[in-house]
Amino acid sequence: MSTEEMEITGVLERVKTGVEAFDELVMGGLPRARTTVVGGTPGSGKTVFATQFLAHGITQFDENGVLVTFEEPPADIQANMSGFGWDLARWKKEGRLAFVDASPPANDELVIGDFDLAGLLSRIQHAAKSVNARRVVLDSLTQLFDHFIGDPKILRRELFHISTALKKTGLTVLMTAERNSEYGEITRHRLEEFVADNVIILRNVLYREKRRRTIEVLKMRGSHHVEGEAPFTLLGGRGVVAIPLSSLRLEQHSSTLRVTSGNVDIDEMCGGGFFRDSVTLVSGATGTGKTLLVTNFVSGGVEAGEKVIMFGYEESRGQLFRNASGWGADFARMEADGKLKVVSLYPEAQGLPDHLLTIQGMVDEFKPNRIAVDSLSALERIAPETGFREFLISLTSFIKKREIAGLCTATSKSLLGGESASEQHISTMTDSIILLRYIQERETMHRGLMVLKMRGSEHAKEIRRFSIDGTGMHLGEPFKEAPNVFRE
Repeated sequence: MSTEEMEITGVLERVKTGVEAFDELVMGGLPRARTTVVGGTPGSGKTVFATQFLAHGITQFDENGVLVTFEEPPADIQANMSGFGWDLARWKKEGRLAFVDASPPANDELVIGDFDLAGLLSRIQHAAKSVNARRVVLDSLTQLFDHFIGDPKILRRELFHISTALKKTGLTVLMTAERNSEYGEITRHRLEEFVADNVIILRNVLYREKRRRTIEVLKMRGSHHVEGEAPFTLLGGRGVVAIPLSSLRLEQHSSTLRVTSGNVDIDEMCGGGFFRDSVTLVSGATGTGKTLLVTNFVSGGVEAGEKVIMFGYEESRGQLFRNASGWGADFARMEADGKLKVVSLYPEAQGLPDHLLTIQGMVDEFKPNRIAVDSLSALERIAPETGFREFLISLTSFIKKREIAGLCTATSKSLLGGESASEQHISTMTDSIILLRYIQERETMHRGLMVLKMRGSEHAKEIRRFSIDGTGMHLGEPFKEAPNVFRE
């Protein structure tokens, strides 16, 4: 079916971009033989996105491409993109990629007055024919327009002319354009978005001295698309990787199989242990025993013959191993036996999307039966509320989809309790919540444990005393007069 027939029947052929998870935002890919503008401020990832579009076409779908550059010489682009694993020079030699170098000489002057792009169009069409191209990238139109001073109507007319001509030959066109601000005008010259069929915006917002990248599909002519911003990151060897919440599906099976928490008394309070495919949140003030529960969870899994992966964001490997040893758990031996993998990462070392991809990659590589994250509160401080919530949704959905047992910790905002931001966001996503609290009785401070939530199962409702010594956690009798464990 030709492009014209598809448009008449309302069926749009899709072109995969190669940007992981992004194609789900646009219902399978960009419409074939249409023009897309990718706008963003400097450093937002426009050229990487555009080059990835070409690279994926060449390597995955046998669709050759043309790269038209108005700013950087081809040699610079080849060098810059090699870090992502894209060998543009080799593809050029093999006749799968053609360059059109329209970058201005260093001493070139601005052109004042009328102009047309007929010559440029001819060069692009010739290059496309020489490699039998199906995809074309123009990077960046802003540099082209900045080179001319003239009537904006003429600029728009010429851009429309070149876009229409390329589309008629069946080429799918992607153009990049500069923006002046993250949430201002779509493009600097306010021309490209009116000519293009589709508009994509890349943002790189500074928050708490950290950058948060997002991608938004602003316009998709004649086609449905997911609205709103989705986080993404740039990774060496992979390029742009989007993490849209729209890709998450509640399709995992619900297992009735129980697994141990690593503590017999807690198993009893939970009705026999945690469910195999559940995510449990352990919340408590500093020093209440959250990491001890994680250690029990890890040890219980290894003793049951399972593989466990643990991510620590507050303590180093040395500290985690030393603390575990103090409670009788030999993490070093567990790792040597191939049953445990402990990963300690500094939260500020990377953004939340990168942390999520690190977790996903290591889980898929190690293939554990259990995962522990200690603690979510350490990650909470490096991102805005929206970004943290997106991370939690993606993390818990990933754990459930892999049908493994998950245990996450969060630090309460006060010593005597009170709901943390982590609890607020994750409470509806987790299957179980265990609260650890300091509880005062007259002049004495005690520790208390309560199973607040156990989805799909009966559980104990009382608040149990517990103590910690060199052999671990020991639960005692319930408090006779139930204190308020939710006090601020």
